[in-house]
Amino acid sequence: MKENTIYLDNSATTKPYEEVMQAFMAVNEQYYANPSSIHTMGVEANELLMRAREQVANILHTEAKNVLFTSGGTESNNTAIFGLAHGNTHKGNHILTTEIEHPSVLESVKQLEKEGFEIEYLQVDNMGVVSLDELRQKVRKDTILVSMMHVNNEMGAIQPIFEAAKIIHEASRAAFHVDAVQSFGKLPLTFNEDEGPDCITISGHKIHGFKGSGILAFRKKMQWQPYALGGGQEFGLRSGTVAVPQAVALSKAARIAIETMSERAKKYRNWQDEICTELKKYGDAVTILSTPQGAPHILSFSIRDLKGEIMINAFQKRGVIVSTSSACSSKQTKTSHVVEALNIDEHFKKGVIRISFGAHVTDEDIAQFKQVLHEVLMELKGEYVL
Repeated sequence: MKENTIYLDNSATTKPYEEVMQAFMAVNEQYYANPSSIHTMGVEANELLMRAREQVANILHTEAKNVLFTSGGTESNNTAIFGLAHGNTHKGNHILTTEIEHPSVLESVKQLEKEGFEIEYLQVDNMGVVSLDELRQKVRKDTILVSMMHVNNEMGAIQPIFEAAKIIHEASRAAFHVDAVQSFGKLPLTFNEDEGPDCITISGHKIHGFKGSGILAFRKKMQWQPYALGGGQEFGLRSGTVAVPQAVALSKAARIAIETMSERAKKYRNWQDEICTELKKYGDAVTILSTPQGAPHILSFSIRDLKGEIMINAFQKRGVIVSTSSACSSKQTKTSHVVEALNIDEHFKKGVIRISFGAHVTDEDIAQFKQVLHEVLMELKGEYVL
């Protein structure tokens, strides 16, 4: 990446903090032994691993034995959904999720449907938020799992997960899994002793940690069927030699994220408001998908009758990196399932642009983005935007 490039695709991935990289290298150099080994070096590596686990548990208000280290958000989501579904078939086979989930959730429940599980989807309104009334109607006594993302990765909608948890737990014995990949470190999120989500997914590379690192954390002990079998690591729930350097680095990134969350959220919201004010100057040539009630770090908008890929290339020529939607689906030509769910005007479906903020973005970057935005719109839409 060029030195003067402005990177505004932090919901796809973030640049690791310097402190996180230093921690990763130090562990690789000094504590490289297998943490399952019983010799001194293995014991030292395991102590470091347990310290990282305890630090994450303290952040989330749970016990260390309820924190599993994984390879990232996709594995954590897959592990939660298959493990909780297969481990609770004695209670029923009904599963609820939403129509705007990440593909790692949607593809998992599709597979479960092939196995005979009954899957239902909650719809969202034009702000991307589920209806709690619909949830009340659809959750049943034989519902065994509900999976719902906290913050949508494409347009930043925030789901009412604590209100949802109350409904789910009063009406069923279902486990409530929350994909917190886009919310952890941006919004307050901890386990409540008596209520709230039963388990959450966290991804390291979304919080200035490393790709290939993630967390699946539980509020309490759950009925479970592991699907990664082997040496019984991670309390028997996720076998395989644990990557201690990734775990330590992720713990470090998580601590920094929580310590700086309030300050960054305020800064991100100000930038979001500033850019929205700029976008509104272009009238009906632009529609804003994100709402003031959404997460502060994501802002999605669309240009009338213009493909997002064209906008991305125009921005990139001027040294600004943005994305069309989710990085997991941005290479596909079809309209995003999230955009389809929002039921927006056909003229705007192909032109969705997502910008997302991170810790390395500056006020100067935002000022430059606004200037580039004007140049791009003038180039591509001309007098239409005036």
